Amino acid sequence: MFATQRREVAPLSPDRFAPRRVAGCLGAGLALGVLTNLAQGWLPGSWNQIANSGAVWSAVAFVAGALLADRGVRVAVAGGLAAEVGLVTGYYGFAEFGRDGMGTLTYVLVWLVMAVVAGPLFGAAGAWWRRGSLNRRIVGGAALAGAIGTEAAHYAFVLKYMPQAWVCAALMVALPLAMGRGNRERALTLAATVSLALCAYAVVYQGFLGSVVG
Repeated sequence: MFATQRREVAPLSPDRFAPRRVAGCLGAGLALGVLTNLAQGWLPGSWNQIANSGAVWSAVAFVAGALLADRGVRVAVAGGLAAEVGLVTGYYGFAEFGRDGMGTLTYVLVWLVMAVVAGPLFGAAGAWWRRGSLNRRIVGGAALAGAIGTEAAHYAFVLKYMPQAWVCAALMVALPLAMGRGNRERALTLAATVSLALCAYAVVYQGFLGSVVG
């Protein structure tokens, strides 16, 4: 089990600028969605898979949640959702109007569903990591590192992109060590990361995406 140490935080006052902050996350997501579409053409060979990977997009929601942590978890959740929806909209909008078309709507709908689920989760994870108790910091940090670990497994076992798999695996280990506040927190976050990565791989790639996209 995780440690039970808690950190006291001051109560938050209502934020009348919350809608603007969430709108800013949406705008940033739109811009980054276009950028990831462009980056697929800039990165060489199979490295272009990393530009719009689920882990990279989840990291955007995580950062949004961390930046909005001082405004409360609800605002962080809304910011994560807005960022993810913006990413999908920007990516496929540019594909439709700036390239040769976005193709079938299946992928758009699948990624929108993923955005609606992952955006709030990683927004909350970012807020927990920045402003939560020890247990919440562990879960928040492990969520981000675990998403990258899930990508490592997907690259290694499905796509057979071993260089990308090793890079993601290294990041999966490095992030808990860099984000932890003390050796105990780092060790617990790393342990939770491995568990979350394996569970997410089974549920997302072998389960949902495997059955919907094939």
